[in-house]
Amino acid sequence: MRPFATRLTFAIAAFGVSSAFAQAAQPPVKIGVLADLSSIYSAIGGKALVDAARMAIEDFGGSVLDQKIELVYTDTQNKADIASTKARQWFDVEGVDMVTDLPASGLALAVSKLGEEKKKIVIVTSAATSELTGKSCSPYTVHWTYDTYALARSTGAAVVKAGGDSWYFLSADYAFGQSLEKDTSDVIKELGGKVLGSSRHPVGASEFSSFLLQAQGSKAKVIGLANGGQDTINAIKQAGQFGITKGGQKLAAMLAFLTDVKSIGLPLAQGLMLTEAFYWDQNEETRAWSQRFYKRNGVMPTMTQAGTYGAVTHYLKAIKAVGSKDPDKVMAQMRATPINDFMTANGKLRVDGRVVRDMHLYQVKSPAESKGPWDLYKVIATTPGETAFRPLSQSECRLAK
Repeated sequence: MRPFATRLTFAIAAFGVSSAFAQAAQPPVKIGVLADLSSIYSAIGGKALVDAARMAIEDFGGSVLDQKIELVYTDTQNKADIASTKARQWFDVEGVDMVTDLPASGLALAVSKLGEEKKKIVIVTSAATSELTGKSCSPYTVHWTYDTYALARSTGAAVVKAGGDSWYFLSADYAFGQSLEKDTSDVIKELGGKVLGSSRHPVGASEFSSFLLQAQGSKAKVIGLANGGQDTINAIKQAGQFGITKGGQKLAAMLAFLTDVKSIGLPLAQGLMLTEAFYWDQNEETRAWSQRFYKRNGVMPTMTQAGTYGAVTHYLKAIKAVGSKDPDKVMAQMRATPINDFMTANGKLRVDGRVVRDMHLYQVKSPAESKGPWDLYKVIATTPGETAFRPLSQSECRLAK
């Protein structure tokens, strides 16, 4: 009996070791951030956005389904080929389960297509083009924070209703700028206004004088800036140097962020109207989270940084709820679960990939109105999500049919 008992003891011990090894060998839940760490959108997202994703993982406890949650990130330099190559490597070789951020529309569209091919979840928190949930939609792509349609419906409509019924556009010459110009033009014409012309500029332009002179010569009441990041900052600063607003024309920044206004400064930016999904000083919850973020990063968060925290959290909650990383099950759970966090109340993920949430129209304060270095906005209006985003009935997305 002793040899049998000894063998049984060894067998039980071996089983215990193998079980522990199997549990330890479970692959982690891996999240990749395709970021802009060095180019024109780095202040909007950048390392602070990566940290927002890290905060979400930390607040979730660092693991899910007894699997460690790992974060990887890379600098895309806002180039679609770099983003696609890295995403493919992450999906095929490194076991990344979900990618997020994607600061430029061109690379977001490319990675979304790759995500569908590989059956990997892509949560776009920074790029703007509404095409992501239109004709280029994917069953594995989520457009989380905002889009060009919502910006046009909020800022564009408000400016037209305030008397700005003739426009000239300065647009970034790629998918985002083109989409934003088109969506805003549709709203302007719908409300009885006119678009007198447009100029397309390369991404990362440092000189806007020729474009601004064309806009000035058009005699349009409003110069619409269909660009973002450093492009928007440079355009507004140079418009001030040309005295364009003093001459009676108004600037409408169709996509501007808190960090843009901070960089421009209140003397030049005051009165500017813009639309965002989030502002740090909106309520007690936004202030509490933003103060935590500020202590870690030295800046108040933008809507894409706050949105990335919410997107990662929603994704991890879905994995926990279904007990699996299976992308189809996780997507179904994310669609079925209302989104409620510090920046979103009763948001929902539609079948076309669009997250529907309220959008807020802000006006930049004057220096006299501001009570602190980050006290930059006052709220003008809130557009309910169902009104802010393109109705499913008008969608070109095949999934909405």
